[in-house]
Amino acid sequence: MFTHLIFWLWFAGLTFLIAGLAAVRKELVRARGLDKLIALGPVFVGAPMAVFGAEHFVDARAIMQLVPAWMPAHLFWTYFVGSAWFAAAISLVSAKFVRLSTAMLGLAFFLFVLMMDLPGAISDRGNWLGWTLMLRESAFGAGAWALAGSLNSGSQTGKWMILIGRFFVAIAAIFFGLAQLLHPAIAPGVPDTKLTPAWVPLHALWGYPVGAVLVVAGAALLLNKRARTAAASIGALMTLLTVCLYLPILGVTHDPSQMTEAINFVFDTLLFGGTALLVARAMPAEG
Repeated sequence: MFTHLIFWLWFAGLTFLIAGLAAVRKELVRARGLDKLIALGPVFVGAPMAVFGAEHFVDARAIMQLVPAWMPAHLFWTYFVGSAWFAAAISLVSAKFVRLSTAMLGLAFFLFVLMMDLPGAISDRGNWLGWTLMLRESAFGAGAWALAGSLNSGSQTGKWMILIGRFFVAIAAIFFGLAQLLHPAIAPGVPDTKLTPAWVPLHALWGYPVGAVLVVAGAALLLNKRARTAAASIGALMTLLTVCLYLPILGVTHDPSQMTEAINFVFDTLLFGGTALLVARAMPAEG
């Protein structure tokens, strides 16, 4: 079962990543500096959404356990959400119907926050991981809304969507950064209980520079001070962590049951980076 799941997660992620890179190649050639990375935001969101969509279909019996007990037809909702994730991924990597897909993607994430994450965090207020999950999901939704708003920036609704995107990504970055500074030994990026492996050089210290960058960039984004650069910096940091830390960790993971978790770490981190890049994409150019 695990081997089957791992294959489809990787197949979905790599297929959409390659397709997305091919789709933005002309924009990458034209862009300069941080704008090259910002151009990759939709790809870095689309590929993880395809991975999570595949997970909803291949591991549906496990995923359906996360559906709130009061909702009927748990398996139906599992497949429905998986289909929605695939639809969002296709839209983002193909650059078709992006305003609609990102508006709906943001709505979906905020519904998850209201129905599952926020009640869970409140019920276990002493567990900071519950708040981490809530802020992560809120940031995912807000980043999608920022891109949707930028495609309708002339309207008041579009401006509010961009503001919401900037606010929630900034708050999440500050919270994650403070968590890293207080617990520097945990694996950096989106905080969890996992520790940075001992074979990683200076494994106990990674949290300090990562935490500092997240706090500073998050504060700048929140205060709207060089917001485009601040959001792009968060995206760049998460991309570096994905490539330089989580992919190597995945490479040395041989237990199939742990490999699924390692894949999720890779694409969760990439998704948060892509979300920050969507916010950067929605910010006005800086002089």
